[in-house]
Amino acid sequence: MIFKVYYQESIYQMPVRENTKTLYVEGESEREVRKKLADRPYNIEYITKLSGKYLEYEKQSEDFKVLEIE
Repeated sequence: MIFKVYYQESIYQMPVRENTKTLYVEGESEREVRKKLADRPYNIEYITKLSGKYLEYEKQSEDFKVLEIE
């Protein structure tokens, strides 16, 4: 499954919509995605699973690149 992660680049940064970044991560669950990103200094706001038409829509974006994190 592919998950879309909304985050701030620093764990010390308050969530501000204009500064929110996104990335795409493959994983079995939201918990697994959080574990994969645990070593990064991100302040994760929200994680959502992409599927169906929502996933197809996201794939059309030029920013759609799935991170392969072990």
